[in-house]
Amino acid sequence: MNIPKALILFRLLLAPIILSLAYFIGDSAKIGIVILMYLGLISDILDGIIARKQGISSAQLRRMDSQTDMVFWLSIGFATWILYPELIANHAIVIYAILAMEIACYIISIVRFKKETCTHAFLSKLWGITLLIAFTSLIGFNHAGIPFIMAIIMGLISHIDRILITLILPEWTHDIPSAYHAYLIRKGIAFKKNDLLNS
Repeated sequence: MNIPKALILFRLLLAPIILSLAYFIGDSAKIGIVILMYLGLISDILDGIIARKQGISSAQLRRMDSQTDMVFWLSIGFATWILYPELIANHAIVIYAILAMEIACYIISIVRFKKETCTHAFLSKLWGITLLIAFTSLIGFNHAGIPFIMAIIMGLISHIDRILITLILPEWTHDIPSAYHAYLIRKGIAFKKNDLLNS
């Protein structure tokens, strides 16, 4: 049994469940949504660890993991918008800015390499942590505040890094720690990837 792929599919299936809970049940489902969000994060961590242990951490699996992450976090974002539309509307400009940068990452990668971006960069991992904290605050407590601001700042920084990675890389590859490491690849300088990037 391909456990990493099963975990990725599990996370993908969580997306419509989370959206359904927010749309059909509403505020009463917010605790359940937060729990599913954490289960999704745990599955994201485990799929990479298990894939490495089984020796099956292929480019195809990493691409599948990356696209599922995007769908999963978008579902959390839309669920938050369904539950608290005014809260999201009050911060629409910065949210649209990050969405635009996300789209730019994909467009640049597809134009350059005919493939979607799949960097799993270190700053993207940090952004994921701030997103988890921010959505816990937003969904669980209807509060934006510092957690939301930190997620926005980290989101902008991580997207700049991802765009630079895609622009610097001489050819498509996956799991690039940072724009600096993309530069090393361009110059043909070897480096050791951190195992955390494969989670």
